[in-house]
Amino acid sequence: MKQNTPPTSRREFIKQTSTFAAASALAGVALPHVHAAENNTIQVALVGCGGRGSGAAANALAIKYGPIKLVAMADVFENRLQKSFGELKGKFASQVEVPQDRQFVGFDGYKKAMDCLKPGDVVIMATPPAFRWVHFTYAIAKGLNVFMEKPVTVDGPTSKRMFKLGEAATAKNLKVGVGLMSRHSRALQELAKRVHDGEIGDIILERGYRMHGPVGFFSSLPKPADVKELFYQIQRFHSFIWASGGNYSDFYIHIIDQLGWMKNEWPVKAQALGGRHYRQSPEGITYVDQNLDTYAVEYTYADGTKFFFDGRCMTGCKDIYSSTIHGSKGMAIVSKSGDCGGPSSIYKGQSPKSADRIWESKVAPDELDPYQNEWNDLVYAIRNDKPYNEVKRGVEASLVTSMGRMAAHTGQEITFEDMLDCEHEMAPDLDKLTADSPAPLQADAKGKYPVPQPGITTKREY
Repeated sequence: MKQNTPPTSRREFIKQTSTFAAASALAGVALPHVHAAENNTIQVALVGCGGRGSGAAANALAIKYGPIKLVAMADVFENRLQKSFGELKGKFASQVEVPQDRQFVGFDGYKKAMDCLKPGDVVIMATPPAFRWVHFTYAIAKGLNVFMEKPVTVDGPTSKRMFKLGEAATAKNLKVGVGLMSRHSRALQELAKRVHDGEIGDIILERGYRMHGPVGFFSSLPKPADVKELFYQIQRFHSFIWASGGNYSDFYIHIIDQLGWMKNEWPVKAQALGGRHYRQSPEGITYVDQNLDTYAVEYTYADGTKFFFDGRCMTGCKDIYSSTIHGSKGMAIVSKSGDCGGPSSIYKGQSPKSADRIWESKVAPDELDPYQNEWNDLVYAIRNDKPYNEVKRGVEASLVTSMGRMAAHTGQEITFEDMLDCEHEMAPDLDKLTADSPAPLQADAKGKYPVPQPGITTKREY
């Protein structure tokens, strides 16, 4: 595969750390009461009203800094929009002003929702990540600040597109948050500082795990006859690589991102194993999604340091969901449980024995939730006109995640440059999509979709 220099360095993402750290340090500072007037209210539009979108909207409405209101919503599924609206209205009655004429259903709903905002307002992008570049393009044209969920890309062509869009947003002084909330965990921020200052010595090994039973739309049964193919794939986006990067990208990106942060650079290559095992429902019906059940990925950094990531979605197996780093002077638990579950801790040996613990994170009660922290940090930057753009790092994290996924799906060693330069755009022309468009992926005569074939299909993932 091609070994070209990418337009963005794997190491340059650290340059933004000081900016975000400054915003985080000020997160607990009380601001003067200068934002009470109605014309200082930040208006928010929610595009993508699923569970994560609704959660992001709730965090937005609970921010510390000044008045904020939800004024528009959009989704391609009416029932999902109505469920989200009901839940948010019930919890934030005075802050949710979304009458029916500002509730938009359809593939052009994102435009209509953003058209309800004024420059400087905020749009939440929480659709499947395949649509991120489409929606971000329109938000930049409208002069809107943005919060976008992760991943932000799933292939090389859209990653190159998003790098350029991130630069365009900076040129217009727009503030953009990316939903990699680990970076806003106060425990992980303190741990990163200690690791970067050499407290555990040189990093010699990183380990990440997310192994549990199937969740979300990991597996899918054949499409019901009364459902359109396109809507079936969007609704069950975890099952389709074009829509989400599959379970690998959507489930595993947080731990991959946080361990790159701890190392202070991105891996340069990956080789991997993956398996698709007993892919049948309890009723004996074969699942038709594109996911593998198991992944074992060896990431390598430029200095040869290894990062091993294990992922599994299978019932009846041992559950492990955590991340750890080993250094020449000791070790650290990054996430004790989950994507960024505290406390984080440092030990003087290579085993996490209580007697050997030399530091454990302690976080103020009002800053324990990294999902809320990332919104407080974003809105602080908006209110105070501070530089704030997480797009470049978000794209890089998405690329490194895709690099491991492609290594497993092809059976090849994949470099950062290979992933970036891979010409397979899985879902082109999504900006032209309508309800009558064919789905980006087509099933065969038996209703099955193409799955990765390592060693057979080696230049693309399916």
